[in-house]
Amino acid sequence: MGQSGDPNLTAAVALYVWSVADPGVYNSHGMSGDDYYVARAPAGVRGTILANLAVMRQEASVNAVADPSLSLSLSMSDQYAGTLTVAAHPSSLQGTATLTGGVFAGGGASRTVGAGQYGITGTPADGAAAYRIEASMSVPAAGYGAAVDLYTTADSQRIIAAVAGTSTGISAHAETPEIPLDFQPEIGTQVASRYVAEGDAFVDQLTVTVTKGTWITVGGTPVPVTATGILYGPFDEQPAEADTAPPGTPVVGVEEVTLTGAGSYASPGTITAPESGFYTWVWQIDKTTQGETGKYLSDSFTDWFGRVTETSVVPFQPQAVSEADQHLAVPGEALTDTIEVTSSNGAWLTTDGQFIPVIFEGTAYQVPGTLPPAQDGDVPADAVALGTVTVTATGPGTYTSPSVAAPTGGFVTWVWGARKASQPEWVSDYLAADWADEYGIPVETTSIRWPVTTTSLMREYNVHNGGRAFDTVTVTGFPANHGEFTGDGYWDADVDELVHTIYGPFADDAVLTNDLDLSDAPVLTTITTPARNGVYRLGYTDQDAIIPTKAGYYVLVTTFAGDDRVQPYSSSPADVLERFYVPPTPEVEVPVTVITQATRAALVGQPFGDTALVQGTIPDGATLTFRAYGPQAGDAAPVCETPSFESDPIPVTQAGVYTSPTTTVAEPGNVYWVETLYDADGTVLVAGACGAPGETTVVGEHPAGVIVTTTAVATVTLGDPAHDVATVTGTVPVGATLTFEAYRQDGDTATCTPGELEFTSPAQPVTGPGEYISEEVVFEKAGTYYWIETLHSVDGTVLHRGVCGAPNETTTVTPVVVTPDSPELPPNLALTGGGDWMLPLGIGAGVFGLAGVLTLWFGRRLAIYRERNGYVREDDEEFQNLIDSMNG
Repeated sequence: MGQSGDPNLTAAVALYVWSVADPGVYNSHGMSGDDYYVARAPAGVRGTILANLAVMRQEASVNAVADPSLSLSLSMSDQYAGTLTVAAHPSSLQGTATLTGGVFAGGGASRTVGAGQYGITGTPADGAAAYRIEASMSVPAAGYGAAVDLYTTADSQRIIAAVAGTSTGISAHAETPEIPLDFQPEIGTQVASRYVAEGDAFVDQLTVTVTKGTWITVGGTPVPVTATGILYGPFDEQPAEADTAPPGTPVVGVEEVTLTGAGSYASPGTITAPESGFYTWVWQIDKTTQGETGKYLSDSFTDWFGRVTETSVVPFQPQAVSEADQHLAVPGEALTDTIEVTSSNGAWLTTDGQFIPVIFEGTAYQVPGTLPPAQDGDVPADAVALGTVTVTATGPGTYTSPSVAAPTGGFVTWVWGARKASQPEWVSDYLAADWADEYGIPVETTSIRWPVTTTSLMREYNVHNGGRAFDTVTVTGFPANHGEFTGDGYWDADVDELVHTIYGPFADDAVLTNDLDLSDAPVLTTITTPARNGVYRLGYTDQDAIIPTKAGYYVLVTTFAGDDRVQPYSSSPADVLERFYVPPTPEVEVPVTVITQATRAALVGQPFGDTALVQGTIPDGATLTFRAYGPQAGDAAPVCETPSFESDPIPVTQAGVYTSPTTTVAEPGNVYWVETLYDADGTVLVAGACGAPGETTVVGEHPAGVIVTTTAVATVTLGDPAHDVATVTGTVPVGATLTFEAYRQDGDTATCTPGELEFTSPAQPVTGPGEYISEEVVFEKAGTYYWIETLHSVDGTVLHRGVCGAPNETTTVTPVVVTPDSPELPPNLALTGGGDWMLPLGIGAGVFGLAGVLTLWFGRRLAIYRERNGYVREDDEEFQNLIDSMNG
């Protein structure tokens, strides 16, 4: 500009050079040198000169370079992120900056930069414990620097002269101090098995990752890090997730795993499952306990508590202790069992706050034979399952089972179990194993006490004062080995005593009813016999003589006190076949009375009838007529207007038992019997009442299924024939057949094995409901024989098979015994039980000798048979025809 042709620029250059080269003199006039020296120029251009001077000074301050310069600096905000600062003069300088141990933001270790700040990221080597970042930069600076120079001569004259400036480039270098490194390992886990059996090891699978840095290596070896696993539990159900375990949470154990890098690890498995429950792991790395390694860790680490993937389940073992609700029961009674349900290996587990439900199965077994069962882990092959019930236990507690009907007699024992296969699919994994209790546990057993029955008959009805009465009692229903069981500590021993008590005298036989209170009734004598099946003849020896000494009515009542195997029993004081009468002396005329007993129950189409005991002085020409009314609805009042059945008049020639012909009906309902006794003129002597007690036959429908009941001959003498009788009811399929088998028993337990088979009957067709009798068999040895009946379909399928040792299916064969002579009896006692006092009754000794005795004997036996079985056999009818012809 100094060479400019513009005087205003030239003047401005002069002022600028003067002010730089000699600022002291330039500003020594008491004012600014600019103002002082510009005054020398014309006033009109002074402003222009000063404006040009101001521009020169501004550009000089920007472009003035004494010497170009470059500097670098590195600063780190953490172990990896930092800033490179480039300082350059002039600021327009640019060059290539190169990093070692780091890269620029966006990538790359080299970049062309100028003055400014640049983000960088450290890139240490994997496993390094520390590193540095270095930066270097070169800038080509030729032509930069001062272009004039100031010289001073010896006489102090200053001269400004032009120079060439910088001729080479410039460079800079910077590095960080050593940067120590650390890393952060973290652990994710999953249990090796969701379900762990009691006693087995808990194993957790660890997955280790590094979320910061890399695993540091020292001396070529990864630094070891100790991870600690705490196993919490047991819990009743899956615990809720939380960042830490709640205070007081139980701890099962602690394990350690040494980590040497990212990857998979397994816990040592030193902790075993102590009991049922949920067990959850929590893993942690504690920086403060790592020793020298701790300095390489960024921080401690702790896993979450209660994660499902880190939880194992030890299944619980449900079990039950049961006790039969009925210690003693009777056939047909509803049997139930009470079970106390618990978990045997710890807590009963829950889900969503609810106990896991468990299905228990209980089976009631009829014990083979007649004795209590022996306790055993296995159910005997010949035990009969009466029914299986289920109880769903919704947690520990007490539950009562559904009922199972008691069988005919014997012992029933419960066996309970909980099988995994019987549970819903989601439940089974929570159960440790199948469970079952033992067979034959005493408290789980019920005795279905056998029902005893007796049939008996006084030899005479009329006995004179001071004479002797005789009775024959047939006892059935006892187990074949009754009297031999001595008890086992839980079940009491058999009571081996039947008591036969003769009550009387009673002034009137009207008091001899089922409601008679025998506790204060007069007793003539008491006879005891063993409580076993058989036929007992009472009154035939001096030791058990029945000798009435007073006039009146007497009745024999047989009682059994009952024991743990057999029900208590008492025959009825109303049984007309167990009475005898001692007439007063002197002779008096006895009023005529009639006592009746109809068949109690029958099925549609089955025969039934009525039986009458006529007592007192019978007039000549008397007849007895039986009438039946119905069937009628059982809940309606009895109506006896038009009979559905009426017998022909039956001649009544003496006191005794008279039976009606049988009848049948086609519909169910109640049939009411009315007996009427007429004299020779047709005058009514005695008439029954409609609906009188004992004079109703209840007729029922045949059951839908086939039902077979049997009654074998109870006792025979060796050499006499025996047989079995089966009564079939219900719907019988076409082509069905029935067979009978008899097994001889040598021991105390009913077994009925092939080696004990003594008799098999031919198969006989079963054409419908009714009575079927086996062929007669004469057993060759004395002893006990068990009958079993089997009903087959036309294709041979077993529709029904009896139980070995069932009640009423035992025949006892007794050896031939020489009976001692009977004591000498008064005249005519075998015929009448009295003396010549009977003659006024109009019964001559000759007529009564055959017809009278047979009539009384048959009438009583038939009444018993009808009362118990509800039908008349053909041989009974033939015998009755014979008696009727003899009486006629």
